Amino acid sequence: MKVTVCELRDSPDDLERDWERLVAHVKAEGSDLVLLPEMPFYPWFAVKREFDAAVWQAAVDAHDQRQSRLHELAPALVLGSRPVTVNSKRLNEGFAWEQANGYRAAHVKHYLPDEDGFWEASWYSRGDGAFMPIQCGAVRIGFQICTDIWFTEHARAYGKQGVHLIATPRATEKATVDKWLVAGRAAAIVSGAYSLSSTRASSEGSAANFGGQGWIVGPDGQVLGLTSRQGPFVTVEIDLEEAERAKQTYPRYVLE
Repeated sequence: MKVTVCELRDSPDDLERDWERLVAHVKAEGSDLVLLPEMPFYPWFAVKREFDAAVWQAAVDAHDQRQSRLHELAPALVLGSRPVTVNSKRLNEGFAWEQANGYRAAHVKHYLPDEDGFWEASWYSRGDGAFMPIQCGAVRIGFQICTDIWFTEHARAYGKQGVHLIATPRATEKATVDKWLVAGRAAAIVSGAYSLSSTRASSEGSAANFGGQGWIVGPDGQVLGLTSRQGPFVTVEIDLEEAERAKQTYPRYVLE
C-alpha cells in the first residue's frame, strides 16, 4: 500500500495552501493512507499556559469544519489527531477516517508535556492509558500521539498485537527533530511495524517554533522517507507482509 506523511504549516493561510498541495500530491501518487499532524487545523494554542475556553472551542470548531473536508483525500484512509470535548472532558483524540465508514476515534493521547511552548496538561486531560490497535481494511494500526512515542513498552505491545504500522501525529520543536527520529526508529524496531509520523511546521512569525520532518520508517528501523520544508509531502509504497515477517525476528521474538 502507498502511505503519505506530511508537514503542514500552522497559520490559516499557509495551512490552506499546504492543504491544497497535499490533496494534489495524494491524488497524483494514488495514496492509500495519509497521516496528518497533531491537531493541525488551528494555530497551536498550547504555546500559552493559561487555559482559554473560547480558544479551545475555536480549535474544536476549526477541526469540525476541516473534518468535513477529509473526503478531498478520498479514497485514502486518513489518520490524525484533533481536540474534542467528551462529557465535559477536553482530550487530544487520534482518529481514523474512511470514505465508507466516516470518522471514528482511535486513541486518546496519554502522556502530556507541560512546559514552555507545550502546556498541554494545562489545556486538556490525558487519556485512560489504553493503547489498542484498530483495523482498517487489511491494515492494523496503533497510535502513539507525539509524546506517547517515548514510552516504547506500548510500541512493543502493539507489535505483539500484530500492528502493521504505528501512527504518530506530532507537534515538535525545531531543535529536537533528530531526537524524534530516533524515537520513531526505536518504535519500529521494538514493534516490527512501520513507523509513520507527520508534524506541524511553523509559519513565518508564528509564536511556536515547529521543526517539521515527518518520517516513514521500516520495521527494522530503516528510514524510507523524510519530509522537509522543500519537500513537505512524502509517499512510499510499503509491504504489510514485511511487518508480519518482522514480528518473528530479533528482537521481537524474544520472550518477556
